[in-house]
Amino acid sequence: MRFETKAIHCGRGVDESTGAVSMPLHTSTTFERGVNGSFPSGFEYTRDGNPTRNAFEAAMAMLEGGEDGIAFASGMAAIAAVFESHPSAGRIVLPDDMYFGIRSLIEETDIGSRFDFAPVDMRDLDALRAAVTSKRTGLVWIETPSNPMIRVVDIAAICAIAHEANALAVVDNTWATPVLQLPLEIGADAVMHSATKYIGGHSDLMAGVVIVPNASPLGRPLRMVQKHKGSVAAPFDCWLALRGLQTLPVRMRAHCEGAQKVAEALASHPRVEKVLFPGLQTDPGHDLATRQMSHYGAMLSFIVEGGADAAMAVAGRLKIVVRATSLGGTHSLIEHRASVEGAKSKAPGGLLRISVGLEHPQDIIDDLMQALGETCKAGVQ
Repeated sequence: MRFETKAIHCGRGVDESTGAVSMPLHTSTTFERGVNGSFPSGFEYTRDGNPTRNAFEAAMAMLEGGEDGIAFASGMAAIAAVFESHPSAGRIVLPDDMYFGIRSLIEETDIGSRFDFAPVDMRDLDALRAAVTSKRTGLVWIETPSNPMIRVVDIAAICAIAHEANALAVVDNTWATPVLQLPLEIGADAVMHSATKYIGGHSDLMAGVVIVPNASPLGRPLRMVQKHKGSVAAPFDCWLALRGLQTLPVRMRAHCEGAQKVAEALASHPRVEKVLFPGLQTDPGHDLATRQMSHYGAMLSFIVEGGADAAMAVAGRLKIVVRATSLGGTHSLIEHRASVEGAKSKAPGGLLRISVGLEHPQDIIDDLMQALGETCKAGVQ
């Protein structure tokens, strides 16, 4: 079965009781017991299990090539659950350009004092190996492409280094989605998604999900965190995510094609110092992304000449591209990451990050060009 077919059918079928083709939304928090006190439907209380959430979890597991999915209330809830559930008390190695939400999780909650976190540039495999082996490591957290520097790292090589040290390797696959890369196939022990982004696809839900392979040491611990700490994905959000999955393959194709055209247009603009996007042949991650991904994604960053004030001015002149946090929806979104992330941000002052949406690419380009102060000379058909 091809991916497009899986995205529509996996995890759900025609409803047996009504014949409904679309997956029903089950909002009930509790389910009827049988006369003997059992639960003939298999459901007891919606924190423990819900038909709509179960369908979303099963669909994500099948699309990522895993055995089970565990859905949480947000991507951050899923990340925190992985940190809490890894079976070793050892070090957690992270990318040095980690998503700033993880940095905040470490610095502003008890997670930071409960585990030893070691950031490292994962493009440097020797540095990674040293970080993993210098102290007993339980988990290696991988983000590729990274946020907001759009770095691409070698999933298979990093997983091999983690496994040599008896550590688990988990990949945040939010930006690539299973349409573009399948980390479980090349060595990862689990995959995490902020389903708020491309999985949902319309900026109208919040959820996270972790997918694990068969007999994973993370499977039961994650399920227990979900059940007993209560950070479960709501049925309505899961229903929206299931709806989003049906168009994920076609949306990602359009997102990626648009991003390629936008990146090429920006790369030719005199006021743009640099475009960070692996689809450009000049990008340091281009060759690896070509091998590891089926396309280059729809996230890019560019550095405006003149620093933070110039970048903020460009963002302020945009008329179609929306100044807003998040990514993966139908709207193109832009954000000045240094001001969002604060003093510890690794983003240059002139950097703007774009999530290329589903508007016509030429309209996005025209908007960026007028904001940069020069009309684009090359059209997009």
